[in-house]
Amino acid sequence: MDGQWLTPVEQKALLLLARDALERGVRGLPIPEPDWDRLPPRLREPGATFVTLTKHGQLRGCIGSLEPRLPLALDVQKNAVAAALQDPRFFPVTPDELPEIRVEVSYLTPPKPLPYTSPEDLLRKLKPGVHGVVLVDPDTGRRATFLPQVWEQLPDPEVFLSHLSMKMGAPPDLWRRKPLDVYVYTVQKFAEGEV
Repeated sequence: MDGQWLTPVEQKALLLLARDALERGVRGLPIPEPDWDRLPPRLREPGATFVTLTKHGQLRGCIGSLEPRLPLALDVQKNAVAAALQDPRFFPVTPDELPEIRVEVSYLTPPKPLPYTSPEDLLRKLKPGVHGVVLVDPDTGRRATFLPQVWEQLPDPEVFLSHLSMKMGAPPDLWRRKPLDVYVYTVQKFAEGEV
């Protein structure tokens, strides 16, 4: 997939789409469909993204898609608005905050199953800083994911998995107590002011 990473031109186009959707969404304005004729062709193809909003270096919202269902351009628009207004961990972003918000886009590879035989084997197979991780409880269908960037705050794989279990609404040691379905993916991340 690394050969298919987005070019700087494509990255810049997605960041502009995300910023425009964010500004319009927070102000309650309609978000126009992208101008498909002027976009790079790659942005018309299905893709999965997460949009992360930060304010003074602190998380202010993060929403995304794990599966490529929408064209990349639409996926980024939808996730930018959702990160601002629908992340249940935060109050909705207000118009006066917009100048302080920084937009980061993560472009995901398709998640792949990570087979493992025991909790210790799972810990050995995870690649901190590289893998985004999806945990799925096959009995309840509950799932949660952490982007690879989360390793910066939670570098210990045991702590990482415990926090991810809690994000799923489960006890922190669920990943030790029962076999879960585990998927991993990688991301290409880029942010305003970097591209």
